[in-house]
Amino acid sequence: MKQEEKTKLTVAKIIDAAMHEFGKNGYTGGAVNNICKSGINKGLVYHNFKDKDALYMACLEISCNKLVDYIKEKNCTSDILKYMEARMSFFEAFPDEAHIFFEAVLMPQEHLYNDIKKALCDFEKINEAVYRNTVAGLRLRDGVTMDDAVLYFHEMQNMFNAYFSSPAYRNTAFDEKIISHETNLPKLLNFMLYGIVKGDDEE
Repeated sequence: MKQEEKTKLTVAKIIDAAMHEFGKNGYTGGAVNNICKSGINKGLVYHNFKDKDALYMACLEISCNKLVDYIKEKNCTSDILKYMEARMSFFEAFPDEAHIFFEAVLMPQEHLYNDIKKALCDFEKINEAVYRNTVAGLRLRDGVTMDDAVLYFHEMQNMFNAYFSSPAYRNTAFDEKIISHETNLPKLLNFMLYGIVKGDDEE
């Protein structure tokens, strides 16, 4: 076997172990020593990855890319409900990726903030496309532009995410937090679009 192939196999083994470690324990609880318990030489870890941060970011980028590819395969960006269903389906099928992704979204490491933002860029582009496709099918109020509506979507999303990072969810298991986030986000979007009170012309 050529050295290049050996290196690829080694990196793949490291990444696989790291995905499980960070998926289970998050950035703070995740440890290179635990990753090495699967039979990986610590020297090989640091030969291929500068430090824990680089290994964590590699796992986050893989998680984000995998989610983006999954959503693209579902071809659901023109239907916000199908989009949310696809997200939930992905997170249920890939728990390690879900944990790593949601930690980055809800509780990003401050010193990695810019790197995390870059890793989430393609996912945010999908969100933007979903929001714009949704707004395009609606009749906006006078004076409200497409950009206004999309900006409102983003602001509400940020506030919604901040709530899940607040003390209100401090004692909630991470799996429960993910389920609650993905279950309640479609409801919030529905309320934003259509309100919560029946109009006078509704039965």
